Amino acid sequence: MIKKNKVFILFPDGVGLRNFAFTKFKEVGEAQGFDITYWNNTIFSLEKELGYKEVKIENTRIHPKTPTLSHARKRVELALSRKREKDNVYPTYRFPLQWNSIKKALKSAFVKYHETFSATPKGWQRIMNQMQAAERSTVRYQELKAQLEEHRPDIVFCTTQRATQAIAPILAAKDLGIKTACWIYSWDNLPKGMTTIETDYYFVWSELMKEQLLQYYPKTREEQIFVTGTPQFEPHYDSSILLSRKQFCLEHNLSEETRYICFSGDDQTTSPLDQYYLEDTAIAVRKLREEGEDVAIVYRKVPIDFSGRYDEVLANYSDVITPIDPLWKPMGSQWNQVMPTKEDFALLVNTCHHCELVVNICSSMVFDFVAHDKPTIYPNYEQPQLKKGIRDIGQNYKYVHFRSMPDYNTSVTWAMNKEEIYDGIKGLLNGSLNPVPVTKNWFGIVNKPEQPEKASERIWEGIHQILE
Repeated sequence: MIKKNKVFILFPDGVGLRNFAFTKFKEVGEAQGFDITYWNNTIFSLEKELGYKEVKIENTRIHPKTPTLSHARKRVELALSRKREKDNVYPTYRFPLQWNSIKKALKSAFVKYHETFSATPKGWQRIMNQMQAAERSTVRYQELKAQLEEHRPDIVFCTTQRATQAIAPILAAKDLGIKTACWIYSWDNLPKGMTTIETDYYFVWSELMKEQLLQYYPKTREEQIFVTGTPQFEPHYDSSILLSRKQFCLEHNLSEETRYICFSGDDQTTSPLDQYYLEDTAIAVRKLREEGEDVAIVYRKVPIDFSGRYDEVLANYSDVITPIDPLWKPMGSQWNQVMPTKEDFALLVNTCHHCELVVNICSSMVFDFVAHDKPTIYPNYEQPQLKKGIRDIGQNYKYVHFRSMPDYNTSVTWAMNKEEIYDGIKGLLNGSLNPVPVTKNWFGIVNKPEQPEKASERIWEGIHQILE
């Protein structure tokens, strides 16, 4: 009997669930002969919810110094990038330091000191070494090492590079001579200095992301990187989860004849005045209805937003807006304990399929929609409610990941003022505007363009090559 390669899929937090638990990733790996166990640091029980084999990480207590060291690491990386690239975009990725208590002030002073005096490759490495030493000194590290010694996987594949919770598990694996790999989670993470762990191998979405990994992390070698595309878009190519128009409209109290615009909400950090962009979209849709267009809005909120900031707009424009909430589950009382579900993937796919277009502030929802040949409107103007202390949305579009657009002006339909939301919707509905061919080209730059539905297969092929 041939021994199967044993793979631990590490979930340090819930962000990897969508890519690696709710797609066909596991089935594809098992079909290729892998023995798969989920090494689960989240509150979501993969065994109970999905029947997947898992080893639970019960102790989630990282070293008290780790968050501050990681913050310093990120600031140092951004300072290094600014110096190396001679580009002032990098400081805009920083969150403000907090000084409103002695404890916060001490931490902020530590971070600021290192940002100023450790912004060299050697300084960065010293912070990484301190962070790793801190995590190795914890009881948690010893417990994780014991789990690995018991189960002896051939490789640990981490589903995100961002989480401080991943440091100790990856170190434990490395210290036992177990191969390690990690998935670069999002299309914007590398320029933002969000790589917290170092592994033997890296899996990325695209050739562009591979170039960025080599650019921002010069220690990395080309042979350590696998370009695979991302599983997060695979469900869009699965016709078996599509509902008929009649069924979708019946489930969500929609009209089969009406053409729907999706307004996809954003988190409060990215778009703190997002509710007013929804209102501007509703005003545009009302105007179109007055002109005889049978059009309305489906509002999909960002799953972790429980602020109530949209409530007034939803009440005032209930004649044109139907909310369809994401099917995420609260697994605890904190925002980061709200977990995605497999059912929500199907809901997202059907929302994209049955809506004509999406209005959204700068997220990757543009790619979810273009997978269905649907266009995107990006609002790019500030609201009159903007005041000091509220982050403007315009800086989002200056970030490095938007430089991947093949043509900034035509990759999406821009709304440079609220009236242009009306112009954009009207032009996209009547066919006088069509950014989709250029958006598809953009999608092929940020994701592997050939057979985007086969990302999981390519990841498993990469793991197979590592273990050969």
